[in-house]
Amino acid sequence: MLALAIAMGIGRFAFTPLLPMMLHDGVVSLAGASWLASANYIGYLVGALLCTVRRLPHATRVVRLGLLSTLVLTLAMAVPWGAGWPFLRFAAGVTSAFVFVYTSEWCLTQAALRGRTSAGALIYTGPGAGIVLTGLAASAMVAADWKASSGWLVFGLLALLLTVLVWPVFHPRHALASPVPPPVRPAGAAPDHSGTEVAGLAMAYGMAGFGYIVTATFLPVIARQVLAKSIWLDMFWPIFGFGVVCGAAIASRIRTARDLRLMLLGCYLVQALGVALGLWMPTLPGFALGSLLVGLPFTAITYFAMQEARRIRPQHIPQTIGLLTALYGLGQILGPPLAAFLVSHAGSATTGFEQALGVAAGALLAGSAVILVLVRRYPVRG
Repeated sequence: MLALAIAMGIGRFAFTPLLPMMLHDGVVSLAGASWLASANYIGYLVGALLCTVRRLPHATRVVRLGLLSTLVLTLAMAVPWGAGWPFLRFAAGVTSAFVFVYTSEWCLTQAALRGRTSAGALIYTGPGAGIVLTGLAASAMVAADWKASSGWLVFGLLALLLTVLVWPVFHPRHALASPVPPPVRPAGAAPDHSGTEVAGLAMAYGMAGFGYIVTATFLPVIARQVLAKSIWLDMFWPIFGFGVVCGAAIASRIRTARDLRLMLLGCYLVQALGVALGLWMPTLPGFALGSLLVGLPFTAITYFAMQEARRIRPQHIPQTIGLLTALYGLGQILGPPLAAFLVSHAGSATTGFEQALGVAAGALLAGSAVILVLVRRYPVRG
């Protein structure tokens, strides 16, 4: 939980609540912010792809190195070298992908070895907790009229504190045993459709990455376009994080004997509804409920998808998780530039963001259709 709170809640998503402060300080434009976000997501994609190429032997060491890199890169964002920020966000994306993949593999395997597979979902409350913490902190900074550079400094020090707390957990003595060789398929066995299943799952997972990212990147900015004078503007992002925590906790209570793809299908539909609420109800209650509904399935989708990866390809878990994470990263890369393009070509920023949210909701519905096809064509046996 702490490792993912650092790598995801701070390393990746601290940018979102700090973005309005950066815009206010004049250190970045909306178009520039879109490319900063995309640089981070490109890094996430590259890191995920690297995870698919070769399994590194020491997951605990990978996580430790990733946590150290995250806190250094976060602190470096406090330095006003605008031309260097894209490289810092890119590196933070690479780092977060490695920490995510190897923390997921390590924790889910540890839970499975103890016969508590569903408890693995609890680690995905970490990003939500990090989002809540950074969101509330950023809200206080805005109220106190702090500079964005001070926010990056505070979040870097927070990453340092959390890294110190979690450091002993990833001691090399807790390393996982080497994976066993893949079993030999018996003669006359049913055809192996795992490649097709993985491809379909990865496609649907990529659509989820695209579907949520407009909200996750621009939520505070969108709210300021519609509710300019509301005192609750900076609370929508913490509400999103609270939803993430609740969704992951609920996922940990679901029996793993069921077809988890049905859970994925439900999560996609809930998140699509949350994104669409920004269109249907551009009001304080609409944004609050929409933020909660987008957050609820956020890491639950990740947990169910990672469990499906373990089920379909049990002998190639890091590579399969890396592939899914890469497609997710690709979806995230496309979202911010699309939103920036629509905003720049629409009659107003509000209209542009509405169009972007409509496309995002459509992507989530398309992803749910892919999952439904997988459920019907490849039923879970046993």
